[in-house]
Amino acid sequence: MTQLIEENMSIWHLISNASVLVQLVMGLLFVASIMSWVMIVQRGIFLNAAQRGFRQFEDAFWSGVDLNKLYGELTQEAKEHGGRDGVENVFRAGFREFNRLAQVGSADSDTIMEGTDRAMRVALSREDEKLNISLPFLASVASVSPYIGLFGTVWGIMNSFRGLAMVQQATLATVAPGISEALIATAMGLFAAIPALIAYNRYAAIVETMNSSYETFAEEFSSILHRQIRAN
Repeated sequence: MTQLIEENMSIWHLISNASVLVQLVMGLLFVASIMSWVMIVQRGIFLNAAQRGFRQFEDAFWSGVDLNKLYGELTQEAKEHGGRDGVENVFRAGFREFNRLAQVGSADSDTIMEGTDRAMRVALSREDEKLNISLPFLASVASVSPYIGLFGTVWGIMNSFRGLAMVQQATLATVAPGISEALIATAMGLFAAIPALIAYNRYAAIVETMNSSYETFAEEFSSILHRQIRAN
């Protein structure tokens, strides 16, 4: 008898014998959990590469290298590798627009700097979009999954109490399986939400720091170009 109760209380048995709606809730939470883990890994790799690339670019930029040479090298690398991400794009966009406007004889210094700053703002916006990819999904999983799991739990417990109305004597062995399978939905909701919440908070902080670093570089680079055009 004890062995039979243990078999009926196994996780797989509870899931397989849950109501269709509760199984759908569990399936949805399982898929959301798998997708969030894939995005967590992908975002982690991407953001680590972005941080590493920013440090490498800053080292090269502040090493005193000729800006025309640096621009040429980065443009060549972008052509060979099918595009680049990060602060390099901000530099290339600003320097390309600066050179284009500087070659126009009628353009004054203010016009040149306005065009350069505008080009860098556009590049910053695009880099911000790249950094924030998948973060809204992680935020949605973190906020919604517990409620989806709770919905499955409420529905499962409701079915359990409806089943009790059909028996003359209710025992713990009668009630426990139904309540247990309902609580699994809540557990799966938390299992999907907690990693997504932790990853979102960490990645959002990294993205905010990266965007601040990009904007700081854009301002410093703009100042360098402004001094350069004033000197000429």
